Amino acid sequence: MTKQTVLGRVTQLAKANINALLDQAEDPQKMLDQLIRDYTSNISEAEQAVAATIGNLRLMEQDHREDAGAAREWGEKALAASRKADELRAAGSAADADKFDNLAKVALGRQLQSEKEASTAEPTIASQTEVVDKLKSGLDQMKAKLAELKSKRDELVARAKSAQAQNQMMDSVKNINVLDPTSEISRFEDKVRREEAKAVGKQELAASSLDAQFEQLDTLGAGAEVEARLAALKTSS
Repeated sequence: MTKQTVLGRVTQLAKANINALLDQAEDPQKMLDQLIRDYTSNISEAEQAVAATIGNLRLMEQDHREDAGAAREWGEKALAASRKADELRAAGSAADADKFDNLAKVALGRQLQSEKEASTAEPTIASQTEVVDKLKSGLDQMKAKLAELKSKRDELVARAKSAQAQNQMMDSVKNINVLDPTSEISRFEDKVRREEAKAVGKQELAASSLDAQFEQLDTLGAGAEVEARLAALKTSS
């Protein structure tokens, strides 16, 4: 995976509009689950690629430090050789002085080569540092999107379960007559009232029968009184 490809995928995924994707999905939960899997996989791949990019950058930085250090060392060697040549020349040893001057020239050549290599690497290091910063930022955004996806998935699952429970409750309520939930009580109340009315009827009937019996007793009592008075009349006469 090239750095350009990694950077492009990281940027594309980090900018993904989750809500728009959900609006287009027939099954949002499955869509979220798939997105989470894709994001997790892409983040893992991107992390490996970014790690490799960072590793290459660190190698270039190390090489640059070594080139810069080598340039300093060769400069110091050139200076030391030049000073030695000056000492020998001052002492009258021109041939030996020339040898050390030649060594100084060799050291200066190596210094120039090291400086050139260090200078050539600097733009690349700067460019790679910028790429690494963008990749790190993209990874952070991807991880934030992944957390957002997981949060939305959990919220969606909770809402789906709540809706399912509400639907089950409403179905249960429909089974006991949603329009008149007291219909069974009303029918039982009507039955009780009929039984009460029947009891009242029986009481009235019993009362009517008792009144008739008392009326018969009154009639019998009047007849006995008549007979008694008749007997008294006969006795007095």
